[in-house]
Amino acid sequence: MEFPEKLKNVQYFAKGKRSIVYTGEYNKTKVAIKTKSPESKAVDRLANEANYLRLLNKHKIGPKLITSGKDYIIYKFVQGELFIDYIKRNKDFEIIKKILEQCRTLDKLKINKLEFTHPIKHIFIEKNKITIIDFERCYKTNNPKNVTQFCQFLINSDIFNLKNEKFKEILIKYKKDQNNKNFKEILKIISSS
Repeated sequence: MEFPEKLKNVQYFAKGKRSIVYTGEYNKTKVAIKTKSPESKAVDRLANEANYLRLLNKHKIGPKLITSGKDYIIYKFVQGELFIDYIKRNKDFEIIKKILEQCRTLDKLKINKLEFTHPIKHIFIEKNKITIIDFERCYKTNNPKNVTQFCQFLINSDIFNLKNEKFKEILIKYKKDQNNKNFKEILKIISSS
């Protein structure tokens, strides 16, 4: 596989269902290099992720895309702690709010991410900053579900006390009409739970 010449110190980092991730240095910046796993049958997932990162970086979502090629994408390495570990220790509404605001932006852009029902390895927290990763399965839709899927995860995780009719009702309302008023109502219920 041909990587850019500027890439130095490439080392294996992790393997997922569809990709293999390496770390390296690009212009003195620590980066992640994502390549397609030889076992994966998925088609054009890396190109899809690169295209969505170009768009989402303009909205301050996702790791900063540095460059991409036919068989790889390179983005700034994401430091920090996995969201699920962080939130179990700190029942931090501000962090939840920041995640939901990014979910809301995705909903407004009519982009569905898919992994928000189980975002265990997809959200990192570093110094109060959140970074969502893995956008390879993103797609455009008139009915995005990022906010509702993440709220479903919060309900199932029992971190916040959200198993109630009032919260279910506002989620149904938001699903039907994804406006700011309904979104603020979701935030309000979570902040008081």
